[in-house]
Amino acid sequence: MSNMRKIKNYLYSISLIFISVTSYAVEVLEVKMLDSYLITKEFPGRLLPVEQSKLSFEIAGKISNIFVDVGDKVLKGDTLAELDNREASARLNQAKASYDLSKQVLKRFENLRQQGHISIQDLDKARSEFIIAKSQFEFFELKLEQTNLVSPFNGIIQNRFLDTGTVINQGAPILEIIDSNNVEAHISLPVIYINDMEIGKKYDFKIDGRNIKATFSKLAPMSPGGSDSRLAIFIFDGFFNPGSIAKLNLKTKKISRGTWVPLKSLSQSDQGLWAIYTINDDNTVIRDLVEIIYFEDEYAFINGTINDGDLVILGGASKIIPGKKLSN
Repeated sequence: MSNMRKIKNYLYSISLIFISVTSYAVEVLEVKMLDSYLITKEFPGRLLPVEQSKLSFEIAGKISNIFVDVGDKVLKGDTLAELDNREASARLNQAKASYDLSKQVLKRFENLRQQGHISIQDLDKARSEFIIAKSQFEFFELKLEQTNLVSPFNGIIQNRFLDTGTVINQGAPILEIIDSNNVEAHISLPVIYINDMEIGKKYDFKIDGRNIKATFSKLAPMSPGGSDSRLAIFIFDGFFNPGSIAKLNLKTKKISRGTWVPLKSLSQSDQGLWAIYTINDDNTVIRDLVEIIYFEDEYAFINGTINDGDLVILGGASKIIPGKKLSN
């Protein structure tokens, strides 16, 4: 239920009375004092994927295959594209042959050393050559792996920048992927509202007409450009289209003594105060001074020289004369 509807229901739940003033009637509202009021504000923001990456190969080469296109869903570890790997495979095979040979030589030299047929220097040399061959094999094994472009997380392909057959440099963007599990909303919020919020708590949002909750995840450490606003980030449990508008419906409870009245029952007075007209026990119109604590749409939360049970004249203040007696 919206805050305005709650205010209206609150007002209509209080007795409305009609009192005649000679030739016309006035509507009055019996005051019910409250200890707090609710602020409702709407702040728009844009939905962004929690993770978004431009993917590229770590080595240069010629693209031999791209297995996905825009809109495709992929899983973490899926191969998305590959480079021509013939040279990398040949170098790996050569390195593996050297590695296997050095391993056999080292084993033979270890046996010969145990029998006392070779020196310790010959064994050390064999061990050194084995370590070098093993390192080269692992290096070219990695280079072959780098001819495959692998998905870093579950996601959806957002963009495809190049096609098969293109010769690329190291680090050239090939694909863009976005997280398909969660999205987050980035909302610019005034500090006065952030002070009443709590990280880890869920807040209400509206997306495409749907009411959704999201968790207040984190807050940017600094205000942009010296403004009094901060960037608040909210994470949703489900997935919604990135780029959509999300509206934060922020409700904040403020502790203050007062009551809700329609704005039309107020008239401006001196020194920033407002006047409201009430009727005392002997049906005489009294002018009370009040302060507007907060207003929303056509209603104001006020406090001042009013008390529980006072009868506030809802409209027609210009026709009311303070001190005038009303007839029942």
